[in-house]
Amino acid sequence: MKIEIWSDYMCPFCYIGKRRFEEALNSFPHKDQVEVVYRSFELNPNGSRDTDQTTYDSLAKKYGMSVQEAKSMTDNVVAQARTVGLNYNFDVIKPTNSFDAHRLTHYAAEQGKASEMTEILFSAYFEKGEHIGSREVLIRLAGEIGMDSKQVEKILEESTYAEEVRRDEKQGAELGIQGVPFFVIDRKYGISGAQPPQVFTDALTQAWSESQPLKVIGGSDAALCTDDSCSLPDK
Repeated sequence: MKIEIWSDYMCPFCYIGKRRFEEALNSFPHKDQVEVVYRSFELNPNGSRDTDQTTYDSLAKKYGMSVQEAKSMTDNVVAQARTVGLNYNFDVIKPTNSFDAHRLTHYAAEQGKASEMTEILFSAYFEKGEHIGSREVLIRLAGEIGMDSKQVEKILEESTYAEEVRRDEKQGAELGIQGVPFFVIDRKYGISGAQPPQVFTDALTQAWSESQPLKVIGGSDAALCTDDSCSLPDK
């Protein structure tokens, strides 16, 4: 079974949704037969890599509210994050452009480290206040999960994996994905948002049952006909 997750590293509910999905997946009896693929989605593709704006400034501008109102709005998100063991710190978050982080994730996937890369990027952004648009920071984070720093530097300096990011975004648009997180199971079921773990559990169970071959009940010696003959049971 294949599960594709469209998300952005600057989306607070994507990290929360990731944790809730993982809780469901970890208790799923067929976990070892589930392939998880991380897909790219940019909430602000035109955003600047470097900015002096705080998260509160960005929210206030986007929603036409005061900075204090923006701070109050994040309180609920912080509380939700705590329920899944995450410690968001909006005071230190550095808004940026996530394109290079998504490119790096595609390279990490080729190295079998997409899960580790995704986790360290989310944590760096929401919990540690790292500048994940900075290529120096991305190189360091990649090195922390055992990736070749020089190769990562070369990839980030060039346009490598840009097409892969755009392809993910195009596929997401074709599937009708307008917001993240968005989970797609075997291209048959879509789960929108950071749903409770039980929603993921139910979806996994249903999708798994539908993907399995028909189970034959009873012995193989019953009377039956095939295309060219009919047979009777011995007794």
